[in-house]
Parts: sequence; structure tokens; C-alpha cells
Amino acid sequence: MTETTRALALPNSAVLNMAPGANLPAYVQAVSSIAVLSAERERKLAERLFYEECVDSARELVLAHLRFVVHIARSYSGYGLAEADLIQEGNVGLMKAVKRFDPNKGVRLVSFAVHWIKAEMHEYIIRNWRIVKVATTKAQRKLFFNLRSQKKALGWLSAEETRAIAADLGVDEAEVTRMEGRLASRDVAFDAPTDNDEEDAWQAPQYFLTDGQTDPGQLVEADDFAEDSSARLQVALEELDARSRDILERRWLAEDKPTLHELAAEYEVSAERIRQLEANAMKKLRATMAA
Repeated sequence: MTETTRALALPNSAVLNMAPGANLPAYVQAVSSIAVLSAERERKLAERLFYEECVDSARELVLAHLRFVVHIARSYSGYGLAEADLIQEGNVGLMKAVKRFDPNKGVRLVSFAVHWIKAEMHEYIIRNWRIVKVATTKAQRKLFFNLRSQKKALGWLSAEETRAIAADLGVDEAEVTRMEGRLASRDVAFDAPTDNDEEDAWQAPQYFLTDGQTDPGQLVEADDFAEDSSARLQVALEELDARSRDILERRWLAEDKPTLHELAAEYEVSAERIRQLEANAMKKLRATMAA
């Protein structure tokens, strides 16, 4: 039995079959009991994975660093999300880091993996912190995670604090103010609440939205446009010859539209000729209505 196989046969390797959400305390205890790899052992495993694509080496590297994912996940407890879910996402980042780790760079895996672990946790927080996504661009994501830690008080930032944070993070002051407002806001249901409080029901956002379709000016304008278009269409149709007008009316205005072959049989010409007549009539119609 090889050294890697013996390590994976230990009881601690059973953590692979555990999920943080099932029993978080037991999971944390299990990953904490896994021995930390020495620098020499870590390099040997990383080289075996890098050059030979050894799956057992990758498994041992991941197992030995699961405790580090738990430590990082606890630093994001202030976002109101389940610690187990953050650990799950961080584990995905850890596995990505192990896959991309180059032992020839001269750094420990834990230093390389922290970026990948936090990246997966950040993405999960952005997706689930609010119903409406609060950050979409790279600058907004950076501001979202730094603004909470740089605010000195629970109140609103002063102008001086806003300028300092904007300069420190390399963003506009207006962006800092907008993000502060997003962090301070809360999700509100679009429609009325499900309870029987009628006063609260009328505070739902749906009652404060403007319906453009009920604007009197727009309704009059739409009616005038439709009436003018109908009149211009009638004039344009009357300028066509009888056959072309009949083809257009039946192909475009009738509910039961005939096919090109049906019209071809009726007028005793080819279907291609009907298509040409229809295309020429449409061209004349557009020119007349545009004049």
C-alpha cells in the first residue's frame, strides 16, 4: 500500500462523503482532525498531480486544506448567509486551485488557493445576498466587499469618508454613495403582502408605478397615428391594379390567408409569378405611404 493510499484509508478521509449542511459541527471537527501537510509532503503531492495527473494526490491536497476553507467562510458570517453554503462554495474554489497549482512557482498551496476560495464565496454572496443583484461590474464587486469593512460607524458616511474610500478603492465618489444606498436598503415585494393589513397592502411598489398606456396625450397620439396610417393604406391600395390589390389583401389582411400555389391556380400563373406580384405591390405600397 502506497503512502498516499494509506493516508486516504484513514478515518478522516470519510469527510469526502460528508456535506457541511448535513451536520456542520461534525464536518468542522472532521476536517480539523486531518493533519496539516508539511512543505515537503505538499510539494511531492503537487508535483505528482502536476506531472502525472494523480487523482489520489489531488484528493489528499484538497482534504488537507478543507480546514482553511472553513476559516475563510467564518470571516463572511456578517452577510446573513448559511455558513455551510459558503463552505460548499469555498470547497469548489479549493478544488479549482488544486487543479491549477504549479509547484514550480515556489509558493505554498494555501497562499495560491485563497484567491480561488474567496472568488467562489464572493460570487455566491453576490447571487444570494439580495433578490436584486447589488453588484454586476468588477468595480462594484470590489466596492461591495470593501465598503462594509471600511465604514467606521453604522450611520451614513460623511463626505470626507466617502472621498477617502473612493480614493482607496479607485472608484468614483458617486459609486460609493450608490453602493452605500444599496447596502442600506432592503428587498420589498412588488405586489401587496399576503396578510390582511390593508394599509400595508397599499404601500406595495406596484401602486406607485406609472402606466404609460393610460397617459391621455399618448392615447390621443396613438389613435391619430392609427387613423392616419389606415387612411394612407387605403389610398395606397386603391392605386394598385385589381390583381395586385387582391393578392395583397388576401395574403396580408384576410384571416384565412391563401398560399401562393392556391392563388397561382386561381389566376392560372406560376407560384413564382404570384410572389413577384406580391413583392412589387408591397414595394409600391411602401413608396406611396412614405410620400
